[in-house]
Amino acid sequence: MKTKLSDIKTGAILAVPLFLGIHLQTLGIKATHASQCAFIAGMTVVIVPLLKLLLYRKAAASKIWIASVIALSGLFIISINGQFKISTGDLYTLAGAFGFAVYLIVVEKQAAIKNLVPTIIPMFATCTVLTFGLALTDEAANWVPTANTFWIGVIYCALFSTAYMYSISNIAQKYISAERVAVIYLFEPVFGALAAYFILSENLSWRLLLGGGMIFLATIISEVNFKGSFKKKHRLVG
Repeated sequence: MKTKLSDIKTGAILAVPLFLGIHLQTLGIKATHASQCAFIAGMTVVIVPLLKLLLYRKAAASKIWIASVIALSGLFIISINGQFKISTGDLYTLAGAFGFAVYLIVVEKQAAIKNLVPTIIPMFATCTVLTFGLALTDEAANWVPTANTFWIGVIYCALFSTAYMYSISNIAQKYISAERVAVIYLFEPVFGALAAYFILSENLSWRLLLGGGMIFLATIISEVNFKGSFKKKHRLVG
């Protein structure tokens, strides 16, 4: 598949909000608790429909708002245990959530008019250049870490958490909206806890089961065509 100049431009455009989202939330997690960071990052599920309403005067369906609130409540149950205090790290994370929201909206817009597969490599290449440029400003950077765990983490995050995940997500947005993708993203802490249960033998808490159930319910609500189901049922009854 040949990459055109327009694909490179689109990839670069997609890279900017993605880079900002990742960088700002990386700064955020350094200055706040991981659980609280996860909850605030999940605010993307509400920010996406709000931004679309402000930018495009396009209101999301009622079921999307309901699903967003249920999913965010489920994430709150999973993530927040104790006092909720706002810190500088939380503000960075919230700014990163806006970056991800913009990214999902732009992907949705571009996916509606073109095939995004040729834009994936230019997108990651632009992210690499931006991140490298930022790293050059860090005087304390260790450019060649000797710990094997560091490189294992880099390889895993690069291949699976970034390249694979965002490639599949971009392709999927040809078929589903940014709001639905944001809801599905909230399964991340659920899958993380399940992996910890099976791999590390950690316990499954009632908070995870309840919150995960709410996120699953929200996903179902966002996907079901209630109007179509109601009309079909009405025809069968009639």
